Amino acid sequence: MCNWTGSGLAAGVDARTVLQVRLRCTEGSVRWVYPGQALRVVLEPNLSNAQHTTVCIKPSHSFRGASVYIERAGELQLLVAHGRPEEVFCFRADGPQRPAIYLQASPHMSRRALGFRYELLGNRSAAPNPGHSMETSCRPCNDTELLMAICNSDFVVRGYIKNVSHNLEQQTSVVEVAGTRMYWQRSGVFEQQAVALGKSQSILFWHGHIYTFLQCHVKPGDGEFLFTGSEHFGEAWLGCAPRYKDFLSVFQMARAAHQNSCDFPLD
Repeated sequence: MCNWTGSGLAAGVDARTVLQVRLRCTEGSVRWVYPGQALRVVLEPNLSNAQHTTVCIKPSHSFRGASVYIERAGELQLLVAHGRPEEVFCFRADGPQRPAIYLQASPHMSRRALGFRYELLGNRSAAPNPGHSMETSCRPCNDTELLMAICNSDFVVRGYIKNVSHNLEQQTSVVEVAGTRMYWQRSGVFEQQAVALGKSQSILFWHGHIYTFLQCHVKPGDGEFLFTGSEHFGEAWLGCAPRYKDFLSVFQMARAAHQNSCDFPLD
């Protein structure tokens, strides 16, 4: 992870100077203190075999009043104009040139700090952007997609739905999950907790929250599910989520036909 912090004062007295920053990680953050006229951030991860076709940025709380452009073939295209803080914006980054982000501060922001977090995503990652493939994100996974999801997802956890809440402002739904079996997770979005059953007994489960789009109309459901998905900016985003018994049926049929994409523990 690459985290850069710099000052607009470093640009010197010439207000026309543009600060240049190069970051070589697939994720990280940028914090610009005393922002000057502009900051140009080039993302060039040192991964020769990796293909990252999407860049997502999440502005900080103090971002209001700044604009973000993306640089394509030497020209600037507006991505965010005074966008809401904490909203995620994504853009395609395929092509021979490294993706470049151009940050422009308003004059009244000269005494504030602003910044954003960024991620470079591959083909398998779903960007948590309401304008990005909404119909695809909401429909149930077919058998092929499910078998790929258990191999390629950032997290795979078996468990139950405790609650579903909705955020109209951010247009998201949040599924609260009590996991009984953690197969893997890329980071720590699910945490292990203990629940007391009596004076001397307790059970452990995995607790976490999974985000999805409000338009998907997610509802609470009984029974055990297999939750898969991707992690973005420290949040879990829903991918495939079949009932566990349905997943077992699909997996066992694929294994009998030698069509599984990877090994998966059944217990």
